[in-house]
Amino acid sequence: MTAPAPARRGATVWLTGLPSAGKTTLACALAERLRAEGHRVEVLDGDEIREFLSKGLGFTREDRHTNVTRIGFVAQKLAANGVKVLAPVIAPFADSRAAVRERHAAHGTPFLEVHVATPLDVCSERDVKGLYAQQAAGE
Repeated sequence: MTAPAPARRGATVWLTGLPSAGKTTLACALAERLRAEGHRVEVLDGDEIREFLSKGLGFTREDRHTNVTRIGFVAQKLAANGVKVLAPVIAPFADSRAAVRERHAAHGTPFLEVHVATPLDVCSERDVKGLYAQQAAGE
């Protein structure tokens, strides 16, 4: 009988930035690397969360806050159970990010916020959803 592998400590890495900044691309690349090293990893992609966990929420300030705190709740629970959580999320409001950070701190769960600072013109070029074109058109 072999002894179980030692438990690894979980943590949340919160990647925030503009739409099309590369948050999800970075998260997926990091997830692949961490998995190759034997870590348990989950990517909580903001777009996927909106489709399932936050379906029906709009883009008002209140709905955005609710979406971010839901993702933060799930991230903290996973991280508390040994999972490395990568959360590429558009989280434009400091108070929403602070709520997530505070939840992690209250539970002793490691949390790192990374701002993916991609120039606006690069984000606009990468924009597959047409968000920047809509804004330019005044929609």
